[in-house]
Amino acid sequence: MICLTLYSREYCHLCHDMQTQVESLRPEFSFELSVLDVDADAELEARFNELVPVLMHDGHELARYRLETEALRAYLAKIR
Repeated sequence: MICLTLYSREYCHLCHDMQTQVESLRPEFSFELSVLDVDADAELEARFNELVPVLMHDGHELARYRLETEALRAYLAKIR
């Protein structure tokens, strides 16, 4: 199972947009998406500060701020 992590903030519209875009690929690919609120963890808040949203897979940054859906689609096709 592919596990993606989205570092996010509750009040961040870019974060909500990225989550929606990632979720739109779920019918096409089987993956788990963990959404972590950086404000809920002091270490994550220090690490990411205002640099959210960030989409990661296995320590590899896939997107920051804006997601290129086609690039994510190609990546998921390659690793499945």
